[in-house]
Amino acid sequence: MALYSDKVMDHFQHPRNVGKMDDADGVGEVGNAKCGDIMKMYIKVKDGIITDAKFNTFGCGSAIATSSMATELIKGKKVEDALELSNKAVVEALDGLPAHKIHCSVLAEEAVAAAVKNYYDRNGIAYDPKLFSNKLHDCEHCAE
Repeated sequence: MALYSDKVMDHFQHPRNVGKMDDADGVGEVGNAKCGDIMKMYIKVKDGIITDAKFNTFGCGSAIATSSMATELIKGKKVEDALELSNKAVVEALDGLPAHKIHCSVLAEEAVAAAVKNYYDRNGIAYDPKLFSNKLHDCEHCAE
């Protein structure tokens, strides 16, 4: 059995939505101190719908693939629905990841949440901080 699924390899070799978005409505950047991966997620929002999403990722193939898939999964969704994106959904959409690469899907989930939070903050949109309590954290403990 191959270590990576065909979908992981496709999103790594041909990432979707890669690049910087200068006019983003929300930007989120997250990292993992243990592996060194850094993801920056950009979202464009119109009428409460994510109309575009882009990413820049410094990391391994799994980090790139999960970033790419996450952008595909949130485009066209309501902003609040993007917060429902889980790392498990990203892994399933990629037809799996090796256990030692699951942290990449967690980073993708966190990057989306960080971009949404930034969008809310920039636009003065009230939100319950609990929406982000399980999605955003200080990664210092990840190095343990």
